[in-house]
Amino acid sequence: MKYNFSTINSRHGVGSKKWNEISEYLPDFEGDIIPFSVADMEFENAPEIREGLKKYIDTYVLGYADPTAEYKQSVCNWMEKRHHWTIEPDWILSSPGVIKAFFTSVRAYTQPGEGVMLMTPIYYPMYAAIKSNDRKLVETKLVNRDSRYEIDWEDFEEKAKREDTKLFILCSPHNPTGRVWTLEELTRIGRICIDNGVVICADEIHFDIIMPGYQHIVFANICDEFAQNSVICTAPSKTFNLAGLQTSSTIIPNKELRQRYHNVELKECVNPKCNILGYEANRIAYEQCEDWLEQCLEVIYQNKVIVEDFMEKEFPEVRITPLEGTYLLWMDFNALGIPHMELAKTLRQKAQLFFDDGHIFGAGGEGFERWNLACPSSYIIEGLNRLKSALKMKDEK
Repeated sequence: MKYNFSTINSRHGVGSKKWNEISEYLPDFEGDIIPFSVADMEFENAPEIREGLKKYIDTYVLGYADPTAEYKQSVCNWMEKRHHWTIEPDWILSSPGVIKAFFTSVRAYTQPGEGVMLMTPIYYPMYAAIKSNDRKLVETKLVNRDSRYEIDWEDFEEKAKREDTKLFILCSPHNPTGRVWTLEELTRIGRICIDNGVVICADEIHFDIIMPGYQHIVFANICDEFAQNSVICTAPSKTFNLAGLQTSSTIIPNKELRQRYHNVELKECVNPKCNILGYEANRIAYEQCEDWLEQCLEVIYQNKVIVEDFMEKEFPEVRITPLEGTYLLWMDFNALGIPHMELAKTLRQKAQLFFDDGHIFGAGGEGFERWNLACPSSYIIEGLNRLKSALKMKDEK
């Protein structure tokens, strides 16, 4: 491989919450272990980004900065090249992150007491965006059919028709289940929401992490009618591991929806800005790092196969949801008969495995674990061996 996807630089002591969690649970731990929880990568950043930022720092003062024309054009070019979506620079509002973007959307398109719909289980900050803003959770539960999640269309439409449902936050690809929604599914979602006056905020942060045989479709790219009823939240953070630079692009084709969003931003901060290095890293990533991404996807897919093959042999009762998109594998341990809180404790203390426990994603997540596959394959193999030792030992007691 042209790029290094085999070594890891420890992030202990640099503010990484998921790395610090290891020391909190295992203060005396020894050994070369890493966390598989929070969704950032344990890969070196692309050298083009590292070298480009060094050059930028050597050249420019790190003062206040607005989004540059070059940054916005790089976003436009990436959407066209990777997603066949033609957008205008004026549609782009930069945000410190996708979480910030859907928090802002909740405030922009709903009033206190009104409903925001989610398809659950789902990425847990979305619950916080609703609760912390005094909105009402309108929950439509995904149906787990033979370890593949599908939409309950009758329930979805019923919830969308509620008078108080004003916003739907679409997670696409879906986190934690890894679903890549099909054109037919997205079209049906879009039509139901338009027919019932529900604005769609689509969190598409994982849209570049797609497994072979699947295709991500940007919701707003289906037709202009859908584009005019949607807010598309994107970022290079998952794609190129740039979350710490806190820069994302909120793309809003509809001028009126864009202005409502921006008005809320101005209430929160008189001069909303992102990280000056984030703008530059975003530009470099989109212009120079596509080859790095392609090789990264190969490693993630390889890790998926390693886990699936191992679990099929050693723990066939553990059901793994087919990974279509994201680098997050959703695994159902319920058949082992271990209460979910005890399972989490066993994984951390006995196996030294730190996943995201399924219950944090809401009802239906109990007994599941979400495994972050974005790391060198050697660590995946070592983690599987520790899992086997811990669970087999538990069976023998």
